[in-house]
Amino acid sequence: MKQLYARFCASAAGLRQPRTLAMTAMLVALNVTLDLLNIRIQITPEQRIGVGFLTSAMIGMLFGPVPAMTAGAASDILGWLVNTGGGSYYPGFTVTAILAGLVWGVWLYGAKPNFWRCLGARATVSVVLNIGLNNVWKYLYFGKGYTFVAVVTSIVKNLVLLLPETILLLACARLVWEIDARLRRQRA
Repeated sequence: MKQLYARFCASAAGLRQPRTLAMTAMLVALNVTLDLLNIRIQITPEQRIGVGFLTSAMIGMLFGPVPAMTAGAASDILGWLVNTGGGSYYPGFTVTAILAGLVWGVWLYGAKPNFWRCLGARATVSVVLNIGLNNVWKYLYFGKGYTFVAVVTSIVKNLVLLLPETILLLACARLVWEIDARLRRQRA
């Protein structure tokens, strides 16, 4: 527990560093741009496959849970502002984005990325947040219009994509880790 607290403190302290703020802002901008350009596959009006999770995961890996949680909120709100998708703002999805930042930061921060860390992080986000919490938000948002079929679609989509998204996350995380390590060596 003390290690987790120390990681949170280190992560929070990073919010005062210009490098953390600049990189986080660039990754949030990339996430919003991906949203704006609709770089995703729309399965149903409620279900889509995207790569925006990679930006949040990279913030969590590089800077920890606190910047990742902040970036999650910013990405969700800014993403909705530039591309509403025809829907009104619902704060529950912002809570999910904040919690996803927490998950990415806890699983990935401070350790070289490996398959099991990436799988644990992706599985937690997919099962607990996407299948669990997001279906609660969608039920509260859509009411009786949100059907059992939509829940099953969410479960199937998240479970089918778990391994491919984990592999994509691992590849991206290793690349970003190496680039970050080179940049740190150059600054030293």
